[in-house]
Amino acid sequence: MILHNITRCVYLLEAEASACTTDDIMLVGSMLDDKDNSVKIQALNALKAFSGIRKFRLKIQEHFIKVLELTSTIWDSELHIAGLRLLNNLPLPDFVYPQLRRVMPALMEILQSDCILAQVQAVRLLSYVAQKNDLLYDILNCQVHANFLNLFQSTQPGSLLFEVLVFAERLSEGRNTPHYRAVKWHYNEQSLHEALFGDQSRLADRLLALVIHPEEEVQIQACKVIVSLQCPQDVRVQPSFCQTSRSYFNNGE
Repeated sequence: MILHNITRCVYLLEAEASACTTDDIMLVGSMLDDKDNSVKIQALNALKAFSGIRKFRLKIQEHFIKVLELTSTIWDSELHIAGLRLLNNLPLPDFVYPQLRRVMPALMEILQSDCILAQVQAVRLLSYVAQKNDLLYDILNCQVHANFLNLFQSTQPGSLLFEVLVFAERLSEGRNTPHYRAVKWHYNEQSLHEALFGDQSRLADRLLALVIHPEEEVQIQACKVIVSLQCPQDVRVQPSFCQTSRSYFNNGE
């Protein structure tokens, strides 16, 4: 019966939630410790449903670290999808930064897995985290597979390509800010930074191929990444420079 109620919460309406209390959130949250992964998944889905209601959001945030732990230690694509969907529906509190640093390699592994839905959710979270100055280096120095740029192949689903391109744009913008450039960072040879922005990177070739992708939002996002690579943060205040770069790539399209 409890499982039935949790599953039903996936379709929770705000009017239904008016009768719920934080005790209900605590009950659902306690099921994240269940030994059965299917129970964990349904609990995650239930918390995701509750997270759309403001009065429960702070209480659900208390489970942020637990959800990160589950997502990073259990290799189950359904659990990854449920956990990451929940995390992507919550604000990112400062107190989770240390745990995020620890699970970054696991999130990067999910991004490079073969489950499209999990990959999309993982890269959305990473894109959000990439906007946090305190975590940007941790992402860029994270180790990736030698074939990481396969994520930018035109044969990938458009939904994944778009999100990966958004991620690349945010990383490019972040590393070009005066704040980030003020420090001389060192990256390992297998890092995400080297795969995307290193001297041996083939990212430019992948981006140029995506400018003629059949899906318009992928084309546009590829152009945005190209512009971010051409246009350092400290010169973006000069509209003529950026507009010239953008028109060049549009003509190439």
